[in-house]
Amino acid sequence: MYQLNAEEFNPEEFLTKYWQKKPLVIRQGFKNFQDPISADEIAGLACEEEVESRLVYKEGEQWQAQFGPFDSYQHLGDKNWSLVVQALDHWSEEAAQMIEPFRFIPQWRLDDLMVSFATPGGGVGPHIDWYDVFICQGSGKRHWRVGDKGQHREYTAHPALLHVEAFKAIIDVELAPGDILYIPPGFPHEGITLETSLSFSVGFRAQSAVSLLSGLADHLIDHEQGGELISDPEREISQYSGAINHADFAMIKQQITSLTQDNDMLGDFIGSFYTQAKHELDLQAHNELIETEHVIFAMTEHNLMRLGGLRAFYFPETLLQGLCYINGSAAKFPAAIAPIVQLMCDQVVVSTEQLKPWLKNRDFIDFIAQQVTAGYWYFSDS
Repeated sequence: MYQLNAEEFNPEEFLTKYWQKKPLVIRQGFKNFQDPISADEIAGLACEEEVESRLVYKEGEQWQAQFGPFDSYQHLGDKNWSLVVQALDHWSEEAAQMIEPFRFIPQWRLDDLMVSFATPGGGVGPHIDWYDVFICQGSGKRHWRVGDKGQHREYTAHPALLHVEAFKAIIDVELAPGDILYIPPGFPHEGITLETSLSFSVGFRAQSAVSLLSGLADHLIDHEQGGELISDPEREISQYSGAINHADFAMIKQQITSLTQDNDMLGDFIGSFYTQAKHELDLQAHNELIETEHVIFAMTEHNLMRLGGLRAFYFPETLLQGLCYINGSAAKFPAAIAPIVQLMCDQVVVSTEQLKPWLKNRDFIDFIAQQVTAGYWYFSDS
């Protein structure tokens, strides 16, 4: 299990001084850091159809980018290229543990865990991200420059690469294994590998208003809601047929804003929307419901593990009513088992000790059987 170095990092101080305000270098944020996955394993993942990956390199002065899956890397040589794999937490149980130390930020903000393998000189070019990221240096070393937030001109270096023009660095450092670089949204940055290396990026993203409104519209359509028409039985004679007057504008605005006044509907949308997986899940679903006795035996011998990348959230109010959200859908359960369901949402791993008080609770056994059958949770020795 990874732990942030308490001597170098204080979460409360970080949120007060740095979160979405300014970048920060955390020397030895992870003490004695060991890569949770090898370069060969990363190369193997990038060969898989369901894994999102890309290669970035230069041919002369021209940037190039290719999207996986890949069947060979031999043509790239030993310098000036990078291999990036998204959603590593979906595919590696060991790597997913790197997210755990950052749970002082609510997980509905989490984007994913990305890994980059790069040879000397490799990088993806100077760019700006619009999300918060903790770049955790693994094996090898990488040189990072970070500029200040401001008006920076972006340009297309390649159809798949949006770069930013040269910027003045406010941070100019080399990262060694265990060092962490935090970069808030909007700060230009560039990393260039000094020696063959791995770096792991824990990203946190917020949704734009446009994305939320689009998602809300889809939710309303899917649930056959929001179809009420404007009703104006007291309408007065209009003197100007081409005008949308103040009263009509207010009525139209009210029709739109009324959608957000229904807390039950809005909560259902938010819970479903934010638990949708951004990347494909490595689901191992079962064709038949797992039998009760198998669940009870597994609970006594193994920890309960949430599938990598699975999102499971709750509202404190609805949790007590027997409702949470799992992988884009509402999940109902008997309210009496709310405490253990909360643990399943809060923690990636629920230990045998935490499961023990629920061994004879049939409601919980049935709930677990459904979740394990769906492939959302599984039993593990980890």
